[in-house]
Amino acid sequence: MGCVPVSMKAIAVEPGAGTPTVIDIPRPEPGPGEALVRTLRVGVDGTDHEVIAGHHGDVPVGSDRLVLGHEAVGVVEDPNGTDLEDGQYVVPTVRRPPNGTNAYFDRGEPDMAPDGEYVERGIVGAHGFMAEYITSPAESLVPIPEELAPLGFLVEPISITEKAIEHAVASRSAFEWELESALVLGNGSLGLLTLAMLETVFDVERTYCLGRRDRPDPTIDLIEELGATYVDSRETPVPEIPDTYEPVDFVYEATGYAKHAVETVDALAPNGVGVLLGVPEPWTFEVDGGRLHRELVLHNKALVGTVNSHRGHFESAIDTLSQLPAWFTDALVTGVYGLEDAEAAFDTADGVIKTAVEFDGI
Repeated sequence: MGCVPVSMKAIAVEPGAGTPTVIDIPRPEPGPGEALVRTLRVGVDGTDHEVIAGHHGDVPVGSDRLVLGHEAVGVVEDPNGTDLEDGQYVVPTVRRPPNGTNAYFDRGEPDMAPDGEYVERGIVGAHGFMAEYITSPAESLVPIPEELAPLGFLVEPISITEKAIEHAVASRSAFEWELESALVLGNGSLGLLTLAMLETVFDVERTYCLGRRDRPDPTIDLIEELGATYVDSRETPVPEIPDTYEPVDFVYEATGYAKHAVETVDALAPNGVGVLLGVPEPWTFEVDGGRLHRELVLHNKALVGTVNSHRGHFESAIDTLSQLPAWFTDALVTGVYGLEDAEAAFDTADGVIKTAVEFDGI
């Protein structure tokens, strides 16, 4: 008589349904080279909301729904013969090869793989981490110190910025370039994390963060407590920032507002670089292409696109997380909710900045 699989709780969505639900699914069994991880906390971000709305991502082959979650932290329940240890805290990376390995994964560069050469846990083609247990190849599980585990779900978004800054700096490596001023477009949780990194880890002298919110607002409070300047885009659009404030060395675009990709060029100082992370919906609008081309060429400006991150960025992100001030992370994380209150983690009401679902206490 066969064994009856042990079930577990998970949070899944039918793309476009608009509402995630708690479901029962079989508990996974680790295969060769995989470990079984008991999930502790999983963060919620804008990508999750895009998947829920059906604007981004896709279900795994043969499934009609997707288990959500790509920002996770857990503890190893069964090392299963890998180099991991029982009870070790880990953060899983997001990308996996779709059908066996390929050159990008062999080189340790899954973040550089094009469409069709990867799946992403909880986003496209593979179930995510918003379940009581997950399995993962050991090389995709990054150890994190126990004292950082309660905030381990912030490692994935921080890793995205680690890669973005690395690539921006690399684009300026052919000459002497100093990052003295920076502008973050977007005051969501990723924008705020990036602003905190620029202020406290990279020690940028002058920072700005652009949004569209009225005071009083907790994100504006955080911006100013970090020592940055809040820029209201309704009063000062991106192209006017150089005249109102100053042209900046670095622009980090995290809005997904397509015009910002073009306007970033105007905000940059000579030799500056803008990095684009937002994924906009298709939108046709008029651009003075000649002026844009001229600005890039005559002032040695650059635009860099980036998506996802690899294990090295996760490792750097853990170090960065350890350097962020406790008052900042306390204010950033506005709610951690158990399964019985999981719907609150997906709330987008005023005052909500960063939330997480907790599957097990830390």
